[in-house]
Amino acid sequence: MKKLANEELNRKTVDEFKQAQKTPIVLVLDNIRSLNNVGSAFRTADSFLLEAVHLCGVTGTPPNPEIQKTALGATETMSWKKHTSTLECITELKNQGYTICSAEQAEHSVMLNEFEVDKEKKVRLGFW
Repeated sequence: MKKLANEELNRKTVDEFKQAQKTPIVLVLDNIRSLNNVGSAFRTADSFLLEAVHLCGVTGTPPNPEIQKTALGATETMSWKKHTSTLECITELKNQGYTICSAEQAEHSVMLNEFEVDKEKKVRLGFW
């Protein structure tokens, strides 16, 4: 089995990506200190054609060599925005009609494999 090179993955060009219909989900990263994890989140958002990535608090922002190394070009395709606070971000997205969902290990949380999304609504996923 051979690992595919980047040029063999048939990725959309930046222009093709920008014009493609997006999955109505915004990924929000709150205080993610690992720049490699930020880059990975960009790459994941790109692969699912998400609308945008919003970065809150101390989360690093592009351009940054550590983010770029893991993102593999996704910082060029993904729309992203920096927020000073998560509350500011959530308020903005709620005002735009997004349903707010968060991934967290807490009492009364729903297991990820049991989580169901209303496909008629825009969704904002947050990871802290």
